[in-house]
Amino acid sequence: MPRKYRIVVLPGDGIGREVVPEAVKALKAAQESVAGLDLDFVEFECGFEYYQKMGEPWPQEAYSACKESDAILYGAVGLLGVEGREHIVYVHRRLRNDLDLYANIRPVKLRENVNCPLAGKKPEDINFVIVRENTEDLYTPIRGVLKRGETTEVAADVKIVTRKGAERIIKYAFDLCKKREKGAPMDGKPRVTCVDKSTVLKSCALFREVYNQVAENYPDIERDYALIDAFMQWVIKRPEYYDVIVTTNLFGDIISDMTAQIQGGLGLAPSAEVGEKHGMFRPIHGSAPKYYGKHVANPMASILSAKMLIDWLADKHSDKSAKEAANRIEKAVNLTLKEGRVLTQDLGGSSKTYEVGNEVANKIRTID
Repeated sequence: MPRKYRIVVLPGDGIGREVVPEAVKALKAAQESVAGLDLDFVEFECGFEYYQKMGEPWPQEAYSACKESDAILYGAVGLLGVEGREHIVYVHRRLRNDLDLYANIRPVKLRENVNCPLAGKKPEDINFVIVRENTEDLYTPIRGVLKRGETTEVAADVKIVTRKGAERIIKYAFDLCKKREKGAPMDGKPRVTCVDKSTVLKSCALFREVYNQVAENYPDIERDYALIDAFMQWVIKRPEYYDVIVTTNLFGDIISDMTAQIQGGLGLAPSAEVGEKHGMFRPIHGSAPKYYGKHVANPMASILSAKMLIDWLADKHSDKSAKEAANRIEKAVNLTLKEGRVLTQDLGGSSKTYEVGNEVANKIRTID
């Protein structure tokens, strides 16, 4: 009997409310098209707008539903003001920390008929994955301020890297590299690049030490190293050299936003946040409140995040139906981009968010 997957949907704020429904639409189209795929969706409000109405960031039962779910599809939360800031970020922080979503996976892939700002780069040149540690570093809530009167005089944030945290994210990166079929676009070599600032920061020195220890177990994968400042220029100059990149939390956050531009922008940038048991999938962009209500946001990143969701379930449960569904979503996105008829304004088109979602969903149903 086919397994039923329970998907918790958290659209959040702003354009999350517009792009996440298109990702759900793609998943439902895949369910209609693939025999044996059974998805059950439950949705909760969360974020700033919900906090304004209810005085809490999400319903009390939402976390339990997420914990018991097979996967979470998430949009973005954002602020229209400063009130309730800690309550809003609480949603994402609790999911990330309490569900131990230690691996943040952010693919960077240039697709056909998408303009790249790097001169001469083609789709076959850009296809790498950023593996970002997701629970430590400067985002660990060890911070504070010193005030004199009403003036903040000192602010401090503590950068944390643990051996366990480094070991499991680096192992994840090497295991992911083994699964990738083609290696780096430039030479076909499987390669894991460690990005850090180990010449200055003790935390990064530990991260690199653990990287070298883990790498000993993967003799067929090439080791590679880059200091963060040097990497920022090298990845722009020669993106085809990279296959899998592993790094700490803050560096990974910055790198993935920057490199999203070389695949066509944030509207094409999906992500997965996964642990041993749980997974959350979302576009890497924010809630973009200035665009909310205009229906101009690109839903492709959210749809591709849904593809990562169903692909993760396929691998986790050895589910051929889920794998077929993931492939259909990917093909439908690629074909929509290639044809170029139904695109949002960030990709040079004039279509609405829901029109792009409808186009991808129709292709999922009819694609060979």
